[in-house]
Amino acid sequence: MPNPRQPRQEFDEEHMDELIHSIREIGVLQPIVVRPAGPDQYELVMGERRWRASKTAERTSIPAIVRMTTDDDLLRDALLENIHRSQLNPLEEAAAYRQLLDDFNCTQDELAERIGRSRPQISNTLRLMKLPPAVQRRVAAGVLSAGHARALLGLKSLEQMDQLAGRIVAEGLSVRATEEAVTLAQRDQNTGDLGRERAKSPRVRQLEEFSEALTDRLDTQVKITLGAKKGRIAIDFGSIDDLHRLMDMIGSRP
Repeated sequence: MPNPRQPRQEFDEEHMDELIHSIREIGVLQPIVVRPAGPDQYELVMGERRWRASKTAERTSIPAIVRMTTDDDLLRDALLENIHRSQLNPLEEAAAYRQLLDDFNCTQDELAERIGRSRPQISNTLRLMKLPPAVQRRVAAGVLSAGHARALLGLKSLEQMDQLAGRIVAEGLSVRATEEAVTLAQRDQNTGDLGRERAKSPRVRQLEEFSEALTDRLDTQVKITLGAKKGRIAIDFGSIDDLHRLMDMIGSRP
């Protein structure tokens, strides 16, 4: 039976066809790895491509190595085989890292040590899961490279990522050109933010400064609003004890 924790979801049809032809002609050269899963039943640990191709090639038996593998090691072994064979697309690799982190309940540093990868590499790969779904599909299909995807993450909104991803495909932008486009978009965004800040009236800016000063002083969110005839100060508190703390600081506790 297949490995339920197999990190690989996409199997390149052209490569599969080549493997099927090879198995029909000369058989399976490298044994698959399985573990016992019940009476006369075995579960795949490594070699799902070879197993799938052998079924298509109508092989009734293939060489296999039986290994006693725990559940904790099952995903790790499948992941390592695919990583070292460069068979996972970046999104599959990111999903596998996330599953390993959840299953092992470990940090990225601990995972890096377990699978022989650097922590920054794991962290950068995991960030790809923050891409919008349409962009993720393009990465999974190989239309966008991991380099393109990482550059897109420099944009602030999912809409911007979608739009630039469309440009990359339509115009054939390189990773370097994509990085330059992201830098330009960030510069435009910062210029717009600065323009909006300058457009605020002196009174609004002063009220914001007072709000920030009180927020820092009281260690809680404070909002000040001013209407035509009167103003209002709103102070957040999390509990009765927190309210007592604020009253003590203000000097108004009964």
